[in-house]
Amino acid sequence: MAASTNSLISMQSRSGMAASRICSLKPVSLSNQGRSFLSFGFRSMPARNLRVSCAAKPETVEKVCEIVKKQLALAEGTPVNGESKFSALGADSLDTVEIVMGLEEAFGISVEEESAQSIATVQDAADLIEKLVEKKD
Repeated sequence: MAASTNSLISMQSRSGMAASRICSLKPVSLSNQGRSFLSFGFRSMPARNLRVSCAAKPETVEKVCEIVKKQLALAEGTPVNGESKFSALGADSLDTVEIVMGLEEAFGISVEEESAQSIATVQDAADLIEKLVEKKD
């Protein structure tokens, strides 16, 4: 259990499962059912240093990697993974549209233009695909 004033923080740990929610942190104190205390503070950091990932299934990421390789006609052995940026792989805006069309066909989904514009990496695409497939079902 965690507590803090003028901030939002919640942490839980049950049988090895942990969850946390952190926003606008100031110094906090933690206790473990009254047995021990730990105090610490957080410092502010720019949002550009923060990355949140939904962590799509590895098989989804792999399938997206294969589609990207095919759409961009990448040489055999060119490394493509979740962190690969389409632009770093040589994709221009037209290539990105073609990648999205290939993903729509392969996964049986429809990606709205607004969502498609937010895709910059393989991981972005895989996360969006899983979200859309879940909505579809």
